[in-house]
Amino acid sequence: MNPAAAPGRAVHGPWDVWSGCTPDCATHALPRVPAAETARRTAAFARRVGRALTDGERLADPVRLRAHARGLLDALGIRVEGAASLTAGGGPGGGPGTLIVVNHISWLDIPALLAVEPVTLLAKREVGGWPVVGGLARRAGTHFIDRTNPRQLPHAIDELTGLLASGRSVAVFPQATTWCTTGQGTFRRATFQAALDAGAPVRPVTLGYTQGGRPSTVAAFCGEDTFAASLRRVLAARALAIRVTAHPAPAGEGLDRRGLAALAERAVLGGRGPAREGAPAVSTSAVSMPAVSAPVVPSPRRHPEPAARHHV
Repeated sequence: MNPAAAPGRAVHGPWDVWSGCTPDCATHALPRVPAAETARRTAAFARRVGRALTDGERLADPVRLRAHARGLLDALGIRVEGAASLTAGGGPGGGPGTLIVVNHISWLDIPALLAVEPVTLLAKREVGGWPVVGGLARRAGTHFIDRTNPRQLPHAIDELTGLLASGRSVAVFPQATTWCTTGQGTFRRATFQAALDAGAPVRPVTLGYTQGGRPSTVAAFCGEDTFAASLRRVLAARALAIRVTAHPAPAGEGLDRRGLAALAERAVLGGRGPAREGAPAVSTSAVSMPAVSAPVVPSPRRHPEPAARHHV
């Protein structure tokens, strides 16, 4: 379908990605929790948000950031399962950071990632305007990219390259918009050039949402959905869990950004194993990282091209 022809969906430029998902995609897989539980969660979430916002610039401290992310999810009754780490080695004093590439389903993706490991985020400019999450993202040091202005893209990629080269790990959403389930959309390639230029490893990560072990779209934040409507669904969701799966780094010598993006996309969008009810949860105690093969660090290489050819 032509994005510009999609009803109710504004396209703000040639690099603005259109998702066919709508708020109607977001449905409960289990009966809602009682009204009293929804009210309790609402009050707990409000308190947690207040605490996080009053931390101000201190929120960027990794220990505080992880604690606040976990507190927000706990208040909503959400479990985070799976990986206990996102990065693939390196970091301060030990080489470049990791480019973490993640599928995008919900505003909850951000606190879920930060609850596992507080990394720098690269997000579309609109995220900064989201209620609650936007304010937390800004205070946490998120870097924003304007997808409606392709002239800014080369600068954004150069900035990302610098962050990775300095040892900072950065999480990005290469689908460039949200989808209601894992397995939809495609990966834009521009951010992978930053990993190549910085000599940084790439870690594909899949986020999957379940209710009582069943796949669920209740947390999806798509199309013309509003934060208030999405939050109401999440507050009423029974047994909601987010599974974070860290895949092995793409392997292969001489990969260009197209090949690297294709391998990462295949891992993230097609590599999620079936969710298992009762899987270990990541809460305030650490769990072991699932075994993954050693990452292959791509060789730095540049592929100059006109700015209009960049995709995210």
